[in-house]
Amino acid sequence: MTDTHARRRAALAALLPERAVPAVLVSSLVNVRYLTGLDSSNAAVLVREDGSATLATDSRYIEMTRDLGVEVVEAPDTAGALAAPGTGIEAAHMSVATFRRLGEGLVPLEPLVELLRTVKDEEEIELLRTACAISDQAFSDISEKIRPGTTERQLARILEHRMIELGADKIAFESIVAAGEHGAVPHHTPTDRELRAGDLVTLDFGANYQGYHADMTRTVSLGEPAAWQREIYDLVAAAQKAGREALAPGATAKEIDSAARDLIAEAGHAEHFRHGLGHGVGLEIHEEPFLGPVRNGRLEDRVPITVEPGVYLPGQGGVRIEDTLVTRVGGPELLTKTTKELLVL
Repeated sequence: MTDTHARRRAALAALLPERAVPAVLVSSLVNVRYLTGLDSSNAAVLVREDGSATLATDSRYIEMTRDLGVEVVEAPDTAGALAAPGTGIEAAHMSVATFRRLGEGLVPLEPLVELLRTVKDEEEIELLRTACAISDQAFSDISEKIRPGTTERQLARILEHRMIELGADKIAFESIVAAGEHGAVPHHTPTDRELRAGDLVTLDFGANYQGYHADMTRTVSLGEPAAWQREIYDLVAAAQKAGREALAPGATAKEIDSAARDLIAEAGHAEHFRHGLGHGVGLEIHEEPFLGPVRNGRLEDRVPITVEPGVYLPGQGGVRIEDTLVTRVGGPELLTKTTKELLVL
């Protein structure tokens, strides 16, 4: 991807003249990877107005930089090796202590690389497509393990192990398995609670493939659902469908959120859906753009994003359904393809 990384650096360089800086020091490790291909725990890259760049890293990673097509310097203090008066910095990522240590004259900038990362190229989308396919297959393969007597923690580990077996480099994030009353907690941490007949069970998980993160959620029923369980499941499914259909280049984050949120509110569950509708995915599991009632901005073409409404009833349980999709001019591309019909196991 050397040519791809060079194009990304050129796109970043094109943003610098209007910021009145001759170069920008990129210290976010995710952004360094995006611009150079180096995945490390200690690196920074200086990108200049003309698109040229210098990458700094320490001795542990020098061999990994040989074929990156960029000038490299070896330095444990990577930011210190590249900083100079007048250089722009990533204000959202550089600590106050580092900023003070590097001296006067650095220019804090708003997120620029994150702006570029929002729209993915087809190579990135293919990596996401693979990560999502692994996630889909893993869920299918372990569905027989979603049964009474299995604990939330056991089920999470079984699911994660299967994703690795299927080719994931690692899990995209710590998996959520929430049974029964735990389903009312959107970011529940799996426990030793056993799954029981009559439970709704929510599984939120994803594979990481070559740095790109899948994200999907499905809620299943252990045995025939009670009337209240079917009611909220059908409501969330309808809201999720409305949110998916609202995804389009030019649509605002608030409009898309409202398409799903309004259905839930009209059903009397406004207070039971209090998080945003979705978020971008890519080299990070949560990245721009974010969908929510107070979010600004419009989506562009080729933006991978989740749609994940939920209804959470304290003390009873909850439902969340989530897909990863990509905005397209002709309609969104669905990457997570597991059925959204309620699975009764």
